[in-house]
Amino acid sequence: PYRAALVADMDSGLILYEENANVQNYPASLTKIMTLYLTFNALEHGRLHLDDYLIVSKSAASAEPVKLGLAAGSKIKVEDAIKALTVLSANDVARVLAENLKGGREGNFADLMTRVASEIGLSGTNFENSSGLPDDDHLSTARDIALLAMAVYKHFPQYWHYFSINTWTYNGKTYTNGNRLLRTYPGCDGMKTGYTRKSRYSLVATAKRDGHHLLSVVLGAE
Repeated sequence: PYRAALVADMDSGLILYEENANVQNYPASLTKIMTLYLTFNALEHGRLHLDDYLIVSKSAASAEPVKLGLAAGSKIKVEDAIKALTVLSANDVARVLAENLKGGREGNFADLMTRVASEIGLSGTNFENSSGLPDDDHLSTARDIALLAMAVYKHFPQYWHYFSINTWTYNGKTYTNGNRLLRTYPGCDGMKTGYTRKSRYSLVATAKRDGHHLLSVVLGAE
């Protein structure tokens, strides 16, 4: 059982299957796709570079529960921050990106996330934070998540490969991507998992096979 699902063609945008696709749900860590979308946008416009260092605030260091464990006052390279989100789904690093991109306040970044969501056609989405940590007003839909995933692919194809990284080593520790389809489903080329107690399990997955590139979204699975 699950709350919502959608399958679409990545190239044409054609929806092949949908169930409760416009019903609002808690997106959990699928939220980080938007945090990464805005990170890629900043890279594209030269406001950020892959080898820049981001400063970790006390607030970011305190984020729970899934985290890289960065100390307040330490620094992380932008490219490592991207990998920390796509592979580990680190909440502390999501907050680091948010604060560094939007004047030190995650709330300002969440406002930007919601505004950009609206600009790219996400009509049922409101973001309250950069990571997807529980908040009653932090909502999206399967349709909106699919549109967001396609926007990343369309607007920033040069960064798409970050979503298909299977393992990543940082400070001597190796992390494995929570998206098991990368290892078990032939043709899978990315995307992102999510879980909170309230949202249940969620997944965006994409795969290329026989000349087709498909995207699936499942929200609220047991």
